[in-house]
Amino acid sequence: MSQGHDHGTATTNRARLAIAFGITATILIAEVVGAIATGSLALLVDAGHMLTDAGGLLVALIAANLVLRPASDRFTWGFRRAEVLAALGQAAILLAVGIYAFVEGVSRLFEPPEISSTGLLVFGIVGLVGNIASMLVLSAGRNANLNMRAAFLEVLNDALGSVAVIISAIVIATTGWTQIDALAAMLISLLIVPRTLILLKETGLILLESTPRGLDLAEVRSRLLAVRHVVDVHDLHASMIASGLPVLTAHVIVEPECFRDGHASEILTDLQRCVAESFAVSVEHSTFQIEPVTHRATEPETHS
Repeated sequence: MSQGHDHGTATTNRARLAIAFGITATILIAEVVGAIATGSLALLVDAGHMLTDAGGLLVALIAANLVLRPASDRFTWGFRRAEVLAALGQAAILLAVGIYAFVEGVSRLFEPPEISSTGLLVFGIVGLVGNIASMLVLSAGRNANLNMRAAFLEVLNDALGSVAVIISAIVIATTGWTQIDALAAMLISLLIVPRTLILLKETGLILLESTPRGLDLAEVRSRLLAVRHVVDVHDLHASMIASGLPVLTAHVIVEPECFRDGHASEILTDLQRCVAESFAVSVEHSTFQIEPVTHRATEPETHS
């Protein structure tokens, strides 16, 4: 993927995030007013969720701007990892909101307050319409990176929360059973927590520099050893800088004559082509240290 295309995609994602943030902030204000007016826990929790989403979208927007900044001598990858940190922060906040919603919901099951079903229904519909609008804006770019995915998931969870608010308003209006509001709040929390745990896991794996999903290092080693004149491969590492940016490094021992007859440069080209074209995960950023057999004795203990 060319740098110009990456820049254009990042700019488009930034515009999507800005629109979604504006919509979410507007809904947040409306739901806070609605929660105060109706006394609904479900609406209050959804407003709290919207608050974290508005903050998360703002962080995502800032991260999208940072990603556009060029690399430098100090930040050699630029700020590509900002999207991972933003997604991690969003997920952590959402997890806290989800746990709070469930605990408070259990408490309100035993002491349900008076709730205005009409106001609850109105604000629930307003929230759902806004959430759908934000989802439409973000949907095209939701698979671009973890940052965009986290933003889309937050808006999707908000939409599901608005549906729960609407259902609870209808039940209260028709039956007078106010405990449904607490159950709706607990349902919203159950919708939030599993997705945030998945996102926390994915961002954590990137920050821990685990091997990218879909890249089997045993198979990589086998393919590299199959390259002509390669004797051994050690210190093989693969990780992700950010979404869509896998990197790989390795020390490659070659036959001694390769340093005399000029084969070393050809082997390097073959190794780079191998990791870029032979696997489900294309690794375009690879670094290989070509070594003679005698060099390994001078190195510290290595990772096999």
